[in-house]
Parts: sequence; C-alpha cells; structure tokens
Amino acid sequence: MSAKHHVYLVPGFFGFTNLGELLYFGHTYEFLKNDLARRGLNAEVVTVVSHPTASIRQRTADLLKAVNETASGDDGPIHLVGHSTGGLDARLFVSPGAQLTEGLELEPFARRVRTVVTLSAPHAGTPLATFFLGLFGQQLLKLLSLFTMYVLRFGRLPLSVVFRFGHLMARADNQLGWKATLLDQIFDQLLGDFSSERRDAVAKFLGDVGRDTSLIPQLTPEGIDLFNASTHDRPGVRYGSVVTQSRPPSFRTRLAAGMDPYAQLTHTIYAFVYGQTQRMPLTQLPLHTPAQTAALVQAYGAMPGPTACDGIVPTRSQVYGRVLAAVRADHLDAIGHFDQPAHQPPHVDWLISGSGFRRPQFEAMWKAVGDFLVEEEPQR
Repeated sequence: MSAKHHVYLVPGFFGFTNLGELLYFGHTYEFLKNDLARRGLNAEVVTVVSHPTASIRQRTADLLKAVNETASGDDGPIHLVGHSTGGLDARLFVSPGAQLTEGLELEPFARRVRTVVTLSAPHAGTPLATFFLGLFGQQLLKLLSLFTMYVLRFGRLPLSVVFRFGHLMARADNQLGWKATLLDQIFDQLLGDFSSERRDAVAKFLGDVGRDTSLIPQLTPEGIDLFNASTHDRPGVRYGSVVTQSRPPSFRTRLAAGMDPYAQLTHTIYAFVYGQTQRMPLTQLPLHTPAQTAALVQAYGAMPGPTACDGIVPTRSQVYGRVLAAVRADHLDAIGHFDQPAHQPPHVDWLISGSGFRRPQFEAMWKAVGDFLVEEEPQR
C-alpha cells in the first residue's frame, strides 16, 4: 500500500477554522479531498486550528500541534497549503533551524514536508496591516472577522448594520464620525443573533483577536523584512503559489453590483480595504524571476501594477516559488467564499468585489494545486 500523504489547510488571519457550522475551508476541504481521491492518492486532508492574530511563531506552533496529532503514526509525506498568513506559517514550519517555543521540535516533521503551497499570502507584507495597527483599525479587524462569520451563518448582514457601517467607511479616511460606541453597538447587534452556545464560541474567538495582535505588525511591508531575512527555503521542498487580483473599485464595479442595497454597501467595505491595500511602497515590491513574470503576464495580459491587489494583499506580494495559478479573484474567493448561492452547498460572499470568480474558476484553481501536490517528487 502506498504511503499515506498528510495535507494541511492552514488558515489566514480571519482564521476561524471551524466554529460549529462556520467553516473557513468548507468548500476547499471537500473539493481538494475528493480531487486527491479521484487521482488515487492515499491522502488525509486536515484543517488546522490556529490563533487568528497571534504571531507567526505562535501560529506555526499551532500548525505543529495539528501535525503532531495526526501524522505521528507513520512517516508519510506532508504537504502544507496556507491561505493568506497561513502561507507564512507554512514557510516558517519548514525553514531549516526554525525555533518555536521551548520543548517544541519541528525537525522530525519538517523533514517530511514535500510541498508548500501558498494562496494570496503576503510574502512581502500588506499595507492593510499598517492600518490595522491603529486603535480604530484594531476594532475594525474584530468587526470584519465577525462580519465574515455572520455571513457564513446567516447569508447576509442586516441592512441596518450595513448602512451604519457603510456610513463609517465612507468617512474613514479622515476618521470623522469614528465612535467606539457605534462600533460596539454594531458588534452587539450582530453577536446577539447567534444562539447562546454559538455566541459564546464566537465571542471567545473574537476575544482572542483582541487580546493578541502580535501578527499585525509582522505583516506590514516593513515588518515582513525580518521574517524574510530569517526564514529560508528547505532544500528538496517544492514551493508554489496561487496569486489573486481583483478589480479596482470604480463606478463600473458599483454598476456591476446592481441595485441591491446590500451589494452596494458591502462593496463600500471592499472599496475601503482595497484603498488601504493598494498603498504598497514601490521599494517593498519584490523582484520576480522570468518564469514568475511570464506566468503573471500570461494570466493577466500584462504585469500587475504596484497598486494591484485582491482587496487584502498586494498581488505582487503573493508570488512565491512556482506560480501555480494567477486568477481574477478577491482574497476570500480563493477559499470558496464567492457569490453562487445556487450551488449545493451554497457559496456565500460578503466581500462584494465584482471579481466574477465562480465555481468553474474555483475548481480549475484547486485542480492546479492538486496537480502540484501529486507531481513526481525530486530525489531527496
């Protein structure tokens, strides 16, 4: 019997993995599991639970815990698939000589890793993290996390919430009208719609977001320099990346959102985070290899400009190793959170970007990931 492969899905900093019916990797898990089985690969797919905004080092320790619990019984190959910050966790996990907290030994598992795949990961940082460092930014991070969970549970935010939040977003640049009491009211209104049991779980998760935000300064374009200087590729591991780029908010994208007030107002949220993310300093843009450049040009028709992003992470910050796919999608589209309610189970979107990303593109993208995972390995 062939060796059992262990595939780990590592979440990003909106990183609730499983709160009851709220699944970060719901569609991704099912599709990848079935795709690998169809290929005849003996594989176990595991979704990792990590501290959402704790340091990369702490999150990597969470990844190690998941690997230790599920891959200790054999010596089968390990594959790490990280979305957003989860891609950085995966890189640190395999970095030779990486040190976590005392008593945690990475090397026995790190040497078994065959592939690292990153999706929409901020390898060169993201300016949005700089905004989240501020007082209101920290409060908004908690609220945006709650928005994501609410939409996955109930399908849509209440229009009253969207109108109030959209008003705040429209005035955010000069911070007029930014009142903590209003944000608290929105927070309490949304939390009150969950069942008492689920409310406690969600409140605990959001409490973790508020208590430990060590991750945020590490994700700024300046802060990521230290990570990149100390994190090295492991010889024999194949690195690949999925790159996402969404449409800049404009009058045309507002028209594309239609007359639905919910779509219009959630598009305002997207426009705000996009505006923060596109402020990537030119000096922080990474250099790409000829093969990486060719892949981006082939996918997008031209090299993405310095302001191109997926709403959360600059597009050119996401390139690492071989470009497995470069798609027109926003940050959450890549893990199945796009607007296609007719599909069963339904795909639900809250970041209305107008990217046009749907199930066919989702399947093609994840098939490219599957191709990479089962690719014949080099001699080690």
